[in-house]
Amino acid sequence: MTHSIRVFLSSVILLCSVVVAPTSLAAPVAETERIPVDLRRATLVVRDIDKSLPLYRDALGMKVIYDQVIGGVTRLVLLRANDDFVGVLGLMQRLNTTDAVPPPEYRKARAGEFILVFNVQDLDVRWEKIRSAPHVVVAESPRRIDYPGAGGSVIPVTFSAVWDADGNFIEMNRLMGAPAGVNR
Repeated sequence: MTHSIRVFLSSVILLCSVVVAPTSLAAPVAETERIPVDLRRATLVVRDIDKSLPLYRDALGMKVIYDQVIGGVTRLVLLRANDDFVGVLGLMQRLNTTDAVPPPEYRKARAGEFILVFNVQDLDVRWEKIRSAPHVVVAESPRRIDYPGAGGSVIPVTFSAVWDADGNFIEMNRLMGAPAGVNR
């Protein structure tokens, strides 16, 4: 498997709501279906990076691969799950701003907003860390949801959701069957 195929797949898993079964490895798309584009990262503009890190770094276990102040006005932290080329999550804080920042809102995402979806293979043991991370608000504790699959099949998922320190809606799920779009 080439590096670019592996990194493209990691990006799709992290940022496009594709989840992978806990006992299987991600598989690349067929070479004939590849496009010349990789989704490198999504960056959240946050109020305070130090309030965001306990969830992403400490509870989820993402690794900080970059932490710099840029031009004295912006701090950027990049975190990775399983790949350092794609599927990276950026946290960006504007420093020395005089603009009033509204408090976070804890509500479901609306049109024009987004939902981050993480596949957390060890959700059953990691949930306590996620739930108790500072500045995290639980939307839904883990529970089983059966999503409709192709041909009348069922895609069983342990679904959970939280809001991070900035009110971003984050799903943390564990897939218990084959993901959508995969024939097994």
